[in-house]
Amino acid sequence: MKKLAVPDSAISEDAASGNVISFDALPDRTFKDDYIFLLTDDTGMMQHSKYSIPDPRHGYTTDDNARALIMALMLYCRYRKKKYTNLAYRYSSFLLNAQNEFGKFRNFMGHDRRWLEEEGSEDCFGRCIWALGYALDCKYTPPGIKNGLQYLMERAFPNVPEINSIRAKAYSILGLSHLKSETAKNFVYELAMSLLGQYEENRDNEWKWFESIVTYCNFVLPWSLIAAYRVTGEKRLLEAAEESLGFISGITLKEDYFKPVGCKGWLQKGKEPAEYDEQPVEACEGVLAFLAAYEATDKREYLYNAKKCHAWYEGYNSKGISLIDKKTGGCYDGLTQDGVNLNMGAESIISYVISYLNISSAKIL
Repeated sequence: MKKLAVPDSAISEDAASGNVISFDALPDRTFKDDYIFLLTDDTGMMQHSKYSIPDPRHGYTTDDNARALIMALMLYCRYRKKKYTNLAYRYSSFLLNAQNEFGKFRNFMGHDRRWLEEEGSEDCFGRCIWALGYALDCKYTPPGIKNGLQYLMERAFPNVPEINSIRAKAYSILGLSHLKSETAKNFVYELAMSLLGQYEENRDNEWKWFESIVTYCNFVLPWSLIAAYRVTGEKRLLEAAEESLGFISGITLKEDYFKPVGCKGWLQKGKEPAEYDEQPVEACEGVLAFLAAYEATDKREYLYNAKKCHAWYEGYNSKGISLIDKKTGGCYDGLTQDGVNLNMGAESIISYVISYLNISSAKIL
């Protein structure tokens, strides 16, 4: 792997020697949760930071707090510490406040706790359904939280058939697949068939994807079809999931390390993928998608790919730089042409922690 020149200020201690970190010698990192609590106040998790300073000027998003709820419950499942259930209460409270009178969710909130919109994006709605479903299915979710989240889910249900965004459909499938009701199972089937139809409409001999462009949160699409397959038993869903997962893997793992499609230009059909910026959420969802594929198929290569995705955080990436702040446990906001984006926002730390907890549970670090 070629070591690229980056500013000294952006090089972590792990890469300071001038050599790219070896995939077989990644650090056995002790988990630190300091930055989670630095970024979380009595409202919820703040959206952005300026370097490592939480930045209240950008307020909060429901997107982040929904995923933070999943993170908090995963942390409690692993460590059984009360401080993580306290976080779950806080993030659940944020979701309760975010839901509007129509059962949808507002997304952007100022630091003064005033909502900046009446209704958020469909992607935000889908991520809320994912968080609600995960929390309702988690045996460690406190009963009082479950009752409150069930109330939110029931109010959100009527909006599920109206979803148009493919990623909102995918996130909703992930959440609904945790539920046992026939209504939820029917929603999973309908949403998955809609995704499958869009996949078949766009795929050809060379391009095996759901759209004519590869953009953001890509791995959630095949991952959701795997989740739907496990609910419905429809083998067509698993076949499409594996085929599309193979396609996106061919783009992001064509080198000996994980390199997500850059957000400054994406990947248009027939063109080359944008080099940068590389975002932490892509590595996390890559881990989760590959682990789901392994659970569904027992194919060992999926475990190896999951490990490569997580290794991106630890320095096994195009820059040879760790994205983890050793002092706080925070995660930097991505890789740019010049090195590391040294801000540490909510999506980054949530993505890293969820990836870490899942990959270490799989015992393949």
